[in-house]
Amino acid sequence: MNIILLGPPGAGKGTQARILMDRHGLVQLSTGDMLRAAVKAGTEIGLKAKAVMEAGELVSDDIVIGIVSDRLDEPDVKAGVIFDGFPRTAAQAEALDNLLAQKGMTLDSVVSMDVDDELLVDRVSGRFTCAMCGEGYHDTHKRPEKDGVCDKCGSTEFKRRPDDNAETVRARLEAYHAETAPLIAYYEAAGKLKKIDGMADIDDVTAALERALGKGA
Repeated sequence: MNIILLGPPGAGKGTQARILMDRHGLVQLSTGDMLRAAVKAGTEIGLKAKAVMEAGELVSDDIVIGIVSDRLDEPDVKAGVIFDGFPRTAAQAEALDNLLAQKGMTLDSVVSMDVDDELLVDRVSGRFTCAMCGEGYHDTHKRPEKDGVCDKCGSTEFKRRPDDNAETVRARLEAYHAETAPLIAYYEAAGKLKKIDGMADIDDVTAALERALGKGA
């Protein structure tokens, strides 16, 4: 099962991806992680990417596709993959379709986690994490049971992402919607797009996602 999860930052893609990985043995493929791994490993495509990045330029679609291609040849992806942060454009989506066809693979589903922008601004701008174990919290929706102490590990150190503020989140949402609109149209035309409510509780989102993938009741 090869799938794409679409949704803006803060929609819960990471949480749902981890659940799918645990339940179905899928591998989450992040283009950022793959780029860094290829550069570190010194692969042919990694060296090309390194040269481009060191020149301060954007990595081309051809390089990204090459890195995705190499990763799909590794044995741990046999059960399927979740594409994270890729494709970002209709051109990349078409290139991914061609790549999968060359490898005898298919893209089974594209699931868009739809959100209410203003509610998402509230969700993201209020979140913080334990600096020690990474447990997530929120100013309104999920505070530690004992104020200032992590429920999971007992640490008293917390951190916030500097870009988790209302103004920045709204700008990221605008960029996401502009960037993703052509992808939504592309996958709707291909008959592969499913939409679920990304603002529901985590368990409800998981259940809706499983149904969208044909894995749940």
